[in-house]
Amino acid sequence: MGQAPRTLHPSVSERHFFGAELRRLREQANLSQARLGSMIRFSPDLVRRVETADRFPSRQFVEACDAALGADGSLLRLLPVLEAERDRERRARIALVSTQPGTPITSLPGAPLETPEQGDLLRRVPFQPGVLDRTALDWLNNHHDFGHSPAGRLRAVSQVSEDEVVSAENALTVFRQLDHRHGAGRVHQRVQRYVEGEINRLLASPPASDAIGRRLFRIAAGFFELCGYQAVDTGAVGLAQRRYLRALRLAQAAHDRTYGGYLLAVNIGHLTLHCNYPEASLRMALTAVTGCEAEATPAIRAALHAVVARAHARLGHEADAVAHLLTAEKQLDRSRLEEEPEWIRYFTSAYLADELAHCFHDLGQPPQTQRHLDDALTALSPSHVRRLAIDTALLASSLAAAGRIEEACATARTAVDHAAKTDSHRCVQRIVDVQVDLDPYRGEPDVREFGDYVRHELPLAAVWPSRSLADSLIDNR
Repeated sequence: MGQAPRTLHPSVSERHFFGAELRRLREQANLSQARLGSMIRFSPDLVRRVETADRFPSRQFVEACDAALGADGSLLRLLPVLEAERDRERRARIALVSTQPGTPITSLPGAPLETPEQGDLLRRVPFQPGVLDRTALDWLNNHHDFGHSPAGRLRAVSQVSEDEVVSAENALTVFRQLDHRHGAGRVHQRVQRYVEGEINRLLASPPASDAIGRRLFRIAAGFFELCGYQAVDTGAVGLAQRRYLRALRLAQAAHDRTYGGYLLAVNIGHLTLHCNYPEASLRMALTAVTGCEAEATPAIRAALHAVVARAHARLGHEADAVAHLLTAEKQLDRSRLEEEPEWIRYFTSAYLADELAHCFHDLGQPPQTQRHLDDALTALSPSHVRRLAIDTALLASSLAAAGRIEEACATARTAVDHAAKTDSHRCVQRIVDVQVDLDPYRGEPDVREFGDYVRHELPLAAVWPSRSLADSLIDNR
């Protein structure tokens, strides 16, 4: 009897992620480990050990697998982060050997960088809406005079090369994939480690040319945007604000006006809305529209107007919200994927449908909310598990608002299933919100069974006591 494949946990390490991707592509090609090994001229045992994350693959192995499986470069793009992890483990082994006998090792590869106390301190960093208006005004009034020339010290011995910039770009792509699939969780610590090490090293070195310097600033801005987004996903909204502001400064240094406007509206505007400051969110988004709409592509304009609509909807301004949603739809219809910057290509009809649904939910229109959520969920990639969890939970809340309790509970169970696959504070919060929306119906069997399901599958999100405890409380009244 064949042995069951080892269960991999892609969020644990880059090596696990690579092994899971290799296994998925091999099984998709209907190849056994032995057959793949024969095709790439490596042993089947090595294929097995790489797939189970027991061995780091060599560059030659990755190149051969990518070609044999028709991966179109997706495995090759994982090489930089794999090599960085291998270097970290090598350094840890050296440190272990040099440690005196009996000395405890307090930090091993893959271990969390933060203690629970440190994580709690980060979550306590306050969100400061008062600094945002000055930030928006400074961005609006500064076009291409931010910072110094990135190639100001060309005589230095070590310069940032194009290959190093490409490697950082590939690493950012991989980290974003991990984030979409698994939520921030432990992934944000690995991103932070990469930023503290590689990105800060590159930023401290002179680039080989002005063009490489601007590209480096742009990639660094992307990393700080991701760090900010992950901070939101772990509940550290004040830290997220600081990360987004750093990303905005780097975008200015890169002379990237449209990306700066995107950060101001979509990232900072959404965060401000998340923290329940809709007026400030509206100011951020309108400033971005004013400052970069003329040079923005259609997809970027669509994203900016969608945030303006979200802020108006939260404020109850239905006519204004609908007007900006129509503008966003018209702009997205004009968009041509190949003409858009790569960083905005995620903003498809599915993402716009998500924005539409949130607007109509805030405006108290369940039928419209449900129609747009159906569109969003149908078009979303299965790999975007966090988005699936959030949108499915919002659909359940909308069904509860419409009095369709049985459907709401069934849909909410699906949301819990998605959320349980992630390590995301936002997903947990959305499941909590569903329970709040269903609370008036807690006496109904479907709702009580849903509460039991949450306690079993996602205990962090459970807000109702168990049935036995609830019955006990009722009896003691």
